[in-house]
Amino acid sequence: MIGCHYRRLPPDGDDQLFESTEFTSSNWGIEIQHGSPPLALLTKAIEELLADTPLRIGRLSLDILGAIPVAPVRVRAWAERPGKRISLLVAEMRVAGADGVGLNSRPVARVTAWALATSDTTDIASDRYPPLAEGDPRPAPPWFQGIRGYLETVHWRWQKPGDDEATVSWLSPQLHIVDTEPTTALQRLALSVDSANGVGSVLDPERFVFMNTDTVVHLHRLPTGADFGLRARASIGPDGIGVTTAEIFDRAGFIGASAQTLLI
Repeated sequence: MIGCHYRRLPPDGDDQLFESTEFTSSNWGIEIQHGSPPLALLTKAIEELLADTPLRIGRLSLDILGAIPVAPVRVRAWAERPGKRISLLVAEMRVAGADGVGLNSRPVARVTAWALATSDTTDIASDRYPPLAEGDPRPAPPWFQGIRGYLETVHWRWQKPGDDEATVSWLSPQLHIVDTEPTTALQRLALSVDSANGVGSVLDPERFVFMNTDTVVHLHRLPTGADFGLRARASIGPDGIGVTTAEIFDRAGFIGASAQTLLI
């Protein structure tokens, strides 16, 4: 991996500070971050809290609380509901104050995670769907081509739509999240799954704006590797609100599902 989404700055008390790089910017504008890098950074903060515990994350829920600027940000993580078998953890991103480290900051993104104690259920393990095979890539949609920022940091392989008309794309993140610090498979998935909104689009982006306010991911097993398949499809309601749902795969098979609320 060459490059990163964030550069670590000296901490300020309990807060971790980061400089956002141009690789966090979204397709909505170079000054606004795509949802994937914040989800990945906050997931990293939660995983660091879980280090050396027997718990693993079963659900991640990102809420985007406002436009996230490509600017210095501060991150804090804590256990909202500590427990030996079930724990609720929270990580919050705030926009740094005018001086970069001041207290005049506002929350722009929050991730909550349910972490559960693991046990051996190998003999009863099951997947809802068979593994998803990657085929020859097809050309990217016209609206997708030439976009800079986050989208250019992922290796995309768009696939032929399936019989159910859901759209499939395989994604492989190419950058570190923070400097050259190690990136876990779960963090790489977090760098990918927020893109289900674009993968499963059923509207013409030249005619409609459809942005997600959240991304919720349920995982019946932890991901492995660096390649993830999203099989996604949006449903659009009659009153300007929609939902994108996706099945998530790694090379070994089905790992979970995601849902996103859309504002049309």
